[in-house]
Amino acid sequence: MRAFDPLAIEAAAQGYWDDSRAFEVDERSDKPKYYCLSMLPYPSGALHMGHVRNYTIGDVISRYKRMTGHNVLQPMGWDAFGLPAENAAIKNKTAPAKWTYANIAHMKAQLKQMGYAIDWSREFATCQPSYYVHEQRMFVRLMKKGLAYRKNSVVNWDPVDQTVLANEQVVDGRGWRTGALVEKREIPQWFLKITDYAQELLDGLDALPGWPDAVKTMQRNWIGRSEGLEIRFDVRDEGGNAVAPLSVFTTRPDTLMGVTFVSIAGEHPLAVAAAQKDAELAEFLADLKKGGVTEAELETQEKRGRDTGLRAIHPITGEELPVFVANFVLMNYGTGAVMAVPAHDQRDWEFAQRYALPIRMVIVPAQVRDALAEIGQHLARHDDPMRSALGGAGAVDVYDTTAAVQVVEEFQRRIAEESAYTERGWLVNSGEFDGMEFQQALDALATRFEGDGSGQRRVNFRLRDWGVSRQRYWGCPIPVILCSKCGDVPVPEDQLPVVLPEDVAFSGVASPIKSDPTWRQTTCPQCGGAAERETDTFDTFMESSWYYARYTSPGAEQQVDERAKYWTPVDQYIGGIEHAILHLLYFRFYHKLMRDQGLVGSDEPAINLLTQGMVIAETFYRDNADGSKDWINPADVEVIRDERGRITGATLKADGKPVVIGGTEKMSKSKNNGVDPQLMVGKYGADTVRLFSMFAAPPEQSLEWNEAGVEGMSRFLRRFWREVLEHVSQPDHPEVDAAQLDAAQKTLRRQLHETIQKVGDDYGRRHSFNTAIAALMELLNHVSKFDDMSDQGRAVRHEALQAMVLLLNPVTPHVCHALWQALGHAETLLEDVPFPVADPAALVRDAVTLAVQVNGKLRGTIDVPVSISKEDAERLALAEPNVAKFMEGLTVRKVIVVPGKIVNIVAG
Repeated sequence: MRAFDPLAIEAAAQGYWDDSRAFEVDERSDKPKYYCLSMLPYPSGALHMGHVRNYTIGDVISRYKRMTGHNVLQPMGWDAFGLPAENAAIKNKTAPAKWTYANIAHMKAQLKQMGYAIDWSREFATCQPSYYVHEQRMFVRLMKKGLAYRKNSVVNWDPVDQTVLANEQVVDGRGWRTGALVEKREIPQWFLKITDYAQELLDGLDALPGWPDAVKTMQRNWIGRSEGLEIRFDVRDEGGNAVAPLSVFTTRPDTLMGVTFVSIAGEHPLAVAAAQKDAELAEFLADLKKGGVTEAELETQEKRGRDTGLRAIHPITGEELPVFVANFVLMNYGTGAVMAVPAHDQRDWEFAQRYALPIRMVIVPAQVRDALAEIGQHLARHDDPMRSALGGAGAVDVYDTTAAVQVVEEFQRRIAEESAYTERGWLVNSGEFDGMEFQQALDALATRFEGDGSGQRRVNFRLRDWGVSRQRYWGCPIPVILCSKCGDVPVPEDQLPVVLPEDVAFSGVASPIKSDPTWRQTTCPQCGGAAERETDTFDTFMESSWYYARYTSPGAEQQVDERAKYWTPVDQYIGGIEHAILHLLYFRFYHKLMRDQGLVGSDEPAINLLTQGMVIAETFYRDNADGSKDWINPADVEVIRDERGRITGATLKADGKPVVIGGTEKMSKSKNNGVDPQLMVGKYGADTVRLFSMFAAPPEQSLEWNEAGVEGMSRFLRRFWREVLEHVSQPDHPEVDAAQLDAAQKTLRRQLHETIQKVGDDYGRRHSFNTAIAALMELLNHVSKFDDMSDQGRAVRHEALQAMVLLLNPVTPHVCHALWQALGHAETLLEDVPFPVADPAALVRDAVTLAVQVNGKLRGTIDVPVSISKEDAERLALAEPNVAKFMEGLTVRKVIVVPGKIVNIVAG
């Protein structure tokens, strides 16, 4: 194949790999295992450039590791359940299963076209009963251990899609897909007790040095460990009668003496009971259900509330405090009640401002503490009867001319009029606790409350149990039978799987299994009476939380078998940072569940994590008459660039008229700036697309799509192809004899082995694929300029080109497969050829280039022997023509020679 025909080259290589089953692996190997995994795709119908980048990164690492002597597993499957399939089914009037399986077939063909070294023998779709039966079995076992349970929960409800939304799926108070205003609803939900593992999940982050700090920080914040006190407030009704007490958890017990009211959630039992006697309060509670339950929404919404008429008794002062229902308190967080300290909490401050509630300062910074002390000393010296107030408003008014009073008054004014003071400091206006700092106050209050039983130290977590049930059809059925006599009964394991019917009529948002009595109706396995199946299905994060383990045990009768202990943990996991919290946290949690079942032997599912950046592209549009924008695909636009490659103008190809340049954004359907990988592969070949996606940016940074850059990669591959084929057309390729090399031959060989050293480090340790490719481009430039046709010249050239094929293979495997055969290795699978190792002898330099500076500015370079003396280096530097020109009229005052690096001439 002398002509560079990418599609023919790639078809031949892929056929060879398929015929030889090149990437199927098992555990019977004496090589160290290496499990490289990219996050599995949702079968949406077509690959996008984000997929291509993600899976190319994984493929480069996988191929490199195989070439460095590892037994490499790189599997692929399909995250096949989910709401988009239902929406597509409604739109296309087909069953979700049929739509899903058709998409899987198409996307699999696209992935194979990219030439990824995937072990397809392990493929599965998470919607297959043979996969989700194990998930159901695990859930049944978790129910029996008390780690899975059902309770009523307040949720975000999308009234159009008729389903629960995670907080992350609510955008500006609306459903992420429908745009409908989200409602609060209290419905029965199934949960997994991830909170039982909160501390272990937090501590485990310290054992993951191979995970990005940004991901670990986000998980720490999401888990949100906090230490504080749980304090009981007794409560009385309007008639003075005692009702159920309130418990509040606070991380700021030092502010306790500043509490001026108590806030409770609308769903709190005290609020519900009070609303039965107060029509206006009942109406307010109903209104609260219209909003979502995301923390972001609670932080930004206008603070609203209503007095319940109840009064909480301050546990130290005995003061009666009003109890308000507040729209920023959630029943699912903490105890559903908050002690409100307006002077030292911004939400409470905003609420107090609106409802004219007292703001009582009890924490001050050092400057105010010192000012109060000065005032106190002044009062004591003058034997003022008000000295006991120590900074009370009445005391400071008398001395309003002193600097100390001004400091205190300004601080009080800021708290009263501008915002809360939320930092830690020293206690004032707090009776026996005055003068204490945070830890002293916490210890003192804990001792007091633990002594009388009205409070205790507590560790609290922001993390809440994982709600795993969804009110949709296209998901794994939850294996529970609802019996009016026996309650929630797990389906016996020998009756699993509970199979989701796939051949269904799907015309609206109602779930077919909810509306099908023949599927719902069953008998209770405990009492034998009539019962119904649970019609909620699992959150799709359930399937993606353990899929990596199933790859290790294809065909196993249980969830995983002993092979899982060979392959896990994953050595390198790859995916977007947008999965940092939910997927990656559930991924870690589920691994611990499997560990505790004896299915895996490690504490964490993945040793290393690489989070790749987004693929971004230019956007173009025209304004419509109604003010909306008509987004135009970049493929339909002719762009004008300046000499630096920047876009300075753009026109629509169809009419030649200008379009607006909208800036560079993430590829998306909404901005119509996506590039179809299949079109690019058809135009340039898969290797060119792979090469560009690895060269254009480091993997963790955003990659800007630029077709001119793709064309440049295509030219590089064509040039490399020509160099190798021209070389192999020569009659013989003698072996390198290092003792016989002249200076130019040694230089090229040194450049080759420096490149080998760099590329190996870039692939293996740094994952800096762009710099590896740049080094190979530079090496090809050196080889192209090397026209020595002597025996040793051809030998060095052969060594260089053969090594380049091996070095490029992880990125452009199709071209390298063909060139390896052209170099005389037709019977050898390139992936089984050892990755080149730099020859230390070849790296030794006979000469070195020194930079020559005059008064600190670079004026020239000189090539000198490595062992040159300082005197000779100085002499050659001064003789360099450009340096000599800059020395005209100057006198040498000093010459500094740094061996192997620089000669700096100080002149005047």
